[in-house]
Amino acid sequence: MKSIFKYIATAALALIPVITSAQAKKPTIMVIPADTWCYENGFMNTYNNQGKETKVPDYESAVQENMDLVNVITKIGELMADRGFPLKDLAATVRNINQSNAEDEMTVSRTSGATLAESPLDRLLNRAKADILVELAWKINSVGPKKSVTYTLRGIDAYTGKQVAAAQGTGPQSFSAEVPVLLEEATLERLDNFASQLQAHFDDLLENGREVTVNIRVFDNGSGLSLEDEYDGEMLTDIIDDWMAQNTVNHRYSLTDATDNMMRFEQVRIPLYRENGTAMDTRYFVRTLSKYLAKQPFGIQSKILTKGLGRADLVLGEK
Repeated sequence: MKSIFKYIATAALALIPVITSAQAKKPTIMVIPADTWCYENGFMNTYNNQGKETKVPDYESAVQENMDLVNVITKIGELMADRGFPLKDLAATVRNINQSNAEDEMTVSRTSGATLAESPLDRLLNRAKADILVELAWKINSVGPKKSVTYTLRGIDAYTGKQVAAAQGTGPQSFSAEVPVLLEEATLERLDNFASQLQAHFDDLLENGREVTVNIRVFDNGSGLSLEDEYDGEMLTDIIDDWMAQNTVNHRYSLTDATDNMMRFEQVRIPLYRENGTAMDTRYFVRTLSKYLAKQPFGIQSKILTKGLGRADLVLGEK
């Protein structure tokens, strides 16, 4: 009887890693067409980025007018879902942006008129709140009646824009003319490795925090506020630096520049989740600093300006 109990206990212990792995948190992803695909297929808009014309992908027209794109995104999403990755749908996100009256072209200070432009991609990222973007591009090759597809998949950290995973190749020749079928045949061999790269990056985020950029600035409104001002004998620059040390994951961040009116923090590692379990983004992280500086003995008003998910500017001196 003891040997039976011993066997059951051993088997149960052996299952623990499997159960833990199955319950591991997965990154939320959104599949989007790569910029090169949008350019080659005529889905680009010209965006006025603070006076400079910039071409950006027109995701709305792409998902409305190109059925191959919709089918391919659906297929890749299905394959990633089979591997346990939560998905954000591009078409649904675009619709939500268009239906929201709260989406403004500019964020403006009520008093000084300071502005920070937000690009269409920034708005998409802010609405989707995906951890990783999967950029997809493909090209159909034809040899007589047979077809094959050459594809590229890139996993991009939505907060930093850094590539964290990649897969590319050309699938076998087939008589099928269905692009999603050709793409599935082409990607299956490399998709598990691609998913493993995504998961490895997300595991690093869980352990070491999400990497973001935080800028501290001072409104030029004649208030005389300076980052060199002292509170209880300590300079404001050092107070903010100490706050960063206490609130980043493993105290990981870099103060790359500091003057009397600006501070630039890069490689700031913020927790992936708030205490209530919801995702933390750069804006929420900086808002906690804003609330801290609003209290006594500081009493400093501030305004938060964001650009995408991975950067927030805290401008001191007014709302």
